[in-house]
Amino acid sequence: MIDATPRSRSPVITAQLTEPHYGEDMADLPDWMRPPREEGWFAEDLDRLPEAPRHTELIDGALVFMMAPQRSWHMRLIDGLTSALRTQAPANFEVSREMTVRLDARNRPEADVIVSSTSFDPDRTWFEASDVLLAVEVVSPESAFRDRTVKLRKYAAAGIRHHWLVEDEAVGPVVHVYELDEPTKAYVATGVFRDSLHVTVPFEIDVDLAKLVP
Repeated sequence: MIDATPRSRSPVITAQLTEPHYGEDMADLPDWMRPPREEGWFAEDLDRLPEAPRHTELIDGALVFMMAPQRSWHMRLIDGLTSALRTQAPANFEVSREMTVRLDARNRPEADVIVSSTSFDPDRTWFEASDVLLAVEVVSPESAFRDRTVKLRKYAAAGIRHHWLVEDEAVGPVVHVYELDEPTKAYVATGVFRDSLHVTVPFEIDVDLAKLVP
């Protein structure tokens, strides 16, 4: 992860820079990586960074870049889950892959798979949290900490009702299913699925997990 944000309280950030202290820390950074304001980036800024690498996220006003190559396992899981959900989703639901979600002004993470209540828009670059019914994260080594802790808490705080965390275990893909507890705005674990996944929310879903990867 590379970070070029000013100082923040984010648990994700490992190297923050402030405008008055750019100095040698910022000397080698291209202009587009320099924060546009002292408090960092806002959600709408992501659409104004054409030079940023794919899968750039915003966490607590900081840009987070995916620098490690994507594993074939990770790609296959995203493909398989996207296809399965599109096949089974009601007509009024939209299933998308690798899109960002605007949680608030300073947070716009990218989910691996999203089920939303919005219709297809060819020019869409992000979803509002209020439109997201299910956010799925397929854990990779580089993103494991963010997926299991930071994103889990932020999706819940933003009111996303359903969340899946997919882990790579020796037995194959394992799906941890969470549902939002409204009074506490925190997720409650409702099941761990191996071999096959069956849930009834946000709609009836059956997935043969064993067939998602060779």
